[in-house]
Amino acid sequence: MQLDREQAISIAALVLLVLACAGAMELSFQARSDAVEEFTERREALTRLEARARTKTSGSAAAMAPPAAFLDAPTQGLAGAQLQAYLAQVSADRQAALVASGLEQTKREDAPDTIRLQATLEVGLQSLQSLLHQLETGTPYVVVEALAVQPAGAAGGRPVEDPLLRANLALRAFWRKSAP
Repeated sequence: MQLDREQAISIAALVLLVLACAGAMELSFQARSDAVEEFTERREALTRLEARARTKTSGSAAAMAPPAAFLDAPTQGLAGAQLQAYLAQVSADRQAALVASGLEQTKREDAPDTIRLQATLEVGLQSLQSLLHQLETGTPYVVVEALAVQPAGAAGGRPVEDPLLRANLALRAFWRKSAP
């Protein structure tokens, strides 16, 4: 049996079509294999990062901080009162007049051991710097999250270098529940 030209072309076209389909399937399987390999590598990297993050958080500030770093009270309200008393003491030590202070509602993203306080002080510039330094570096650990400063009105014979200021502070501290 002899093939005529049309049959030979048809068979060649069929062979090319089968080879093209086989090549497309090979490319598809190779792409899928590469994607699975990349996914596996990323999952392993994510697992390593999660393990490292767990290690860092389990041995972080709460575990390494001294007990004096936290407000120690049986309730959150008493911890807030301790923070207010601490601020009043630091203010008095720095010749600052505590005008008003009040607990602020904790934010949704806050940990349950967070105590927030809003305070308004009348203080000189140099005393304000000293007060902020004491709050940020002393114990219990207090974070000054916001500070708004404006002139307090009449200077009342104060030197120009140390004007009287009205400072509004947003403070955050951490509380450890103690036995009542």
